[in-house]
Parts: sequence; C-alpha cells; structure tokens
Amino acid sequence: MAINAKIDLKKPVLEEISAQIEGAQCVLLVNYSGLTVAQDTQLRKELREAGIHYKVYKNTMMKRAFAGTPCEALVKDLDGTNAIAISKDDATAPARIIAKFAKTAPKLEMVSGVVENNYYDKAGVEALAAVPSREELLGKLLGSIQSPIANLARVLNQIAESKGGETAAEA
Repeated sequence: MAINAKIDLKKPVLEEISAQIEGAQCVLLVNYSGLTVAQDTQLRKELREAGIHYKVYKNTMMKRAFAGTPCEALVKDLDGTNAIAISKDDATAPARIIAKFAKTAPKLEMVSGVVENNYYDKAGVEALAAVPSREELLGKLLGSIQSPIANLARVLNQIAESKGGETAAEA
C-alpha cells in the first residue's frame, strides 16, 4: 500500500514534466546552486515574463519524464541541483535570458539543452544564447530593406529641390 501511495504522488509530477516538454522548442537544463533567493526570484520573474516555464524538479523525475523523448539526451547531465527552463515558442529565449542573467549571478550555469529536438552541450547552449531573438532579426531585416528606400527618397528629393531652384532662378 505504501509503495502505491508513493507512485500515485509521483504520477502528476511526471505528467506535468511530460506535458511541458511535449512540443517544446527549447528545454534547457540549468544548475542554480549558489543563487540567493532574491536572484532566483528575479530570474523566475524574467523567464515568466518571456513566457518560459522554469521549475525545479527532482532529477529522478526528470529522468523518467525524459525517457523516450528527444530530451532523453539530457539524462546524462542530470547531476546536482538542476532546474529546467522550457519554451514552447522561442527556441533561443531561455538561453538568452539565462546567459544575460548569469552575468550578474555567475553561480548560475547552463548545463545543456535540447533545441528543436537537437541536443546541445554547455558550449552549444552558450553559443545559442548569442543568437538574436526573432524580433531583433526581423528588425534588422526591415532596417536593411528600408535603408536603400530612404536613401533613394532623399536623392530624389534633392534632385527635385535642385530642379525647382533652377527654374525659379531662370524666371
């Protein structure tokens, strides 16, 4: 009876992890040991505002939930104090936010991750953190498209003004 009770208590946790990682763009394993409560609270707030699910689970629970999924590659990295940051929409957001936060809290460390079903080690997720967000990339693209158009408009305007100045001087 006691064994069944323990299994019943663990089942909702396994289901929660499984539901979160299913269809996720990014599942990032983070070692949070050494963070103060204030730092952890601030990190959680920043991740929540970006729509990222961040939670601490027991390593054994994550191992069981990851089994048979693309996240199974993370099992070998489950050692010590780990949390997972999961994004369903943005593949690079968790790595970007955590890397930025780690500059103020050096104890925070990205361990590894699965992004779009591909495993990345620590170096891989750190490189991923350097990739600009989709919005930034679209902004740069839009800027590069607008720049030649704006230059053309300026040149045409200058030509029109010089032509207008010449005709006014002739009259």
